[in-house]
Amino acid sequence: MTRLRLLAAAATAAAVALALSACGTTTVADAGSDAPAKPTTAECKADTTTTDTGPVTITDGVGRTVELEHAAKRVAVLEWQQIEDALTLCITPVAIADPEGYATYVTAEPVPTGVKSAGTREEPDLDAIYAQKPDLIIVEAFSADDEKVTRLLKRDVPVLVTKGSDTSDPIGNMKNVFSTIAKATGRTERAEAVLKQFDEHLAKAKAKVADVSLPTKKFLFFDGWIEGGNVVIRPYGQGALFTALGEELGLEGAWTDDIDKTYGSGGVDPAYGLGQTDIEGLTAVGDANLFFSNDETDESYVPELEKSPIWTALPSVKEKRAHAFPAGVWGAGGPKSNQLAIDAYVDTILGS
Repeated sequence: MTRLRLLAAAATAAAVALALSACGTTTVADAGSDAPAKPTTAECKADTTTTDTGPVTITDGVGRTVELEHAAKRVAVLEWQQIEDALTLCITPVAIADPEGYATYVTAEPVPTGVKSAGTREEPDLDAIYAQKPDLIIVEAFSADDEKVTRLLKRDVPVLVTKGSDTSDPIGNMKNVFSTIAKATGRTERAEAVLKQFDEHLAKAKAKVADVSLPTKKFLFFDGWIEGGNVVIRPYGQGALFTALGEELGLEGAWTDDIDKTYGSGGVDPAYGLGQTDIEGLTAVGDANLFFSNDETDESYVPELEKSPIWTALPSVKEKRAHAFPAGVWGAGGPKSNQLAIDAYVDTILGS
């Protein structure tokens, strides 16, 4: 199964409490012998922010209250955005879902050696998870009765449910998920520093492209995959995270609900703002600038896309305004993935 189909699969949720122990404020390195070593990226090696180890009370993504006697140290993480977030917070999870897939499609934060597999994102391996003795399990969901979350709640380990997307404010939701994980793990100071860096990064990017004159400000970002020998296109519509990033940079989203109902499956996915169409459906956006994923794997749809006479006839392709993002820029990631996406937009806009 490609990452595109996995991107649209959402979890659901609930949250419970567990008694732990500890208090005070320490650096990450001093957070306790039972905490895994922090990631070895240059940023985390240089990190001097503190870790609050006191009690935590959080309202999670589906409105449940999660209470911890102290900030979680040993976290198991079952979705890629949240894995990235934990690593950005300089926390090494004890187990993660689909580490091979994460390593292929998410380059913003590498997983340290030795992290255990928690099974797949759709079907977590509960025995593998609990064998690592987590004091918190982080999962993604959109409602309170998901079967996966229900299974997790049968054990005496707290579960934090985060909301993977919010089409009314996709950038704000991305930040909120990051901050929620930071609070649960006592890493709020680190989170504040990272989000400040993100805001500054976006502001600088806006300034770089503010005076660039493009043939059109209309744009579409899309993903894709091969199914039954055919190329399936997944356009990012209104409310999608990468659409919101492009709009922050002064572009105008070209994939509208009317287009989606004509060429797609009757409307964009309300959870992620994603549509579905075929190569011919791309003609609906006229001369809009095109941006697309290209993960350079054996499963990539791009070679077949580029063979299509419909593709080569598109105005943006003929005018060299169709640009592939670098491999590994995850379309539903945290602050670091989004900074990579911002850079990809800026590089192509400036090169136009």
